[in-house]
Amino acid sequence: MILKGLQKTTLIDFPGKIACTLFTAGCNFKCGFCQNPSLISFDSENSIEEKEIFSFLESRKKWLNGVCITGGEPTLQKDLPEFCKKIKEKGFLVKLDSNGSNPEMLKKLIKEKLVDYIAMDIKTSQEKYSDLCGVKVDLEKIKQSIELIKNSGLDYEFRTTVLPDFFSKEDALKIGEWLKGSKLYVLQQFRNDLPMVDPEFKNKDPFPPEKLFELKEILESFFVKVEIRNL
Repeated sequence: MILKGLQKTTLIDFPGKIACTLFTAGCNFKCGFCQNPSLISFDSENSIEEKEIFSFLESRKKWLNGVCITGGEPTLQKDLPEFCKKIKEKGFLVKLDSNGSNPEMLKKLIKEKLVDYIAMDIKTSQEKYSDLCGVKVDLEKIKQSIELIKNSGLDYEFRTTVLPDFFSKEDALKIGEWLKGSKLYVLQQFRNDLPMVDPEFKNKDPFPPEKLFELKEILESFFVKVEIRNL
């Protein structure tokens, strides 16, 4: 595993759990609004040794009950299953963040019971996906991942960072139809005050809160639950 960061405590990344968050290197998307530009490269420079992570986890057994693995895109790491297994063996629950581009890895993790919660990013409606991601996206793989997660029996969420140029009412309805029946859908407020892959996104204003609540109301008929975060 190429691990580039550790947030020692989080009360929000793993719903209902006290957790830490691990950041992996490398991503196959180049979303302009991504706020972890340093994690796109697979560069192992300044990475954290696994033994350091497990030493930390051992010291926090009494206080932490979960580990969030995010990125970058963690499913691109070939040794992710073995890494998750080691975490589980130490008694921690595992939450995985993914862009859904590697359904084969998700299937393996689910089948081998190596994750307990999956959060998958839904970037926008299907028609705008590749434009927002900055690369040609294989939507069939995204669809496979959605179905795997929905039918996994695990706790999960689908979530979208709401960028005004890529999330109209029409986009909301299309996403609602696409993910219809899912447990939880999260609208995340776009922030323009952090480092980004494409600095041009810093010039884009987020929707006002009332617009997010309007979108939430539109989407509530499609999901068991809809939440807004980062307001």
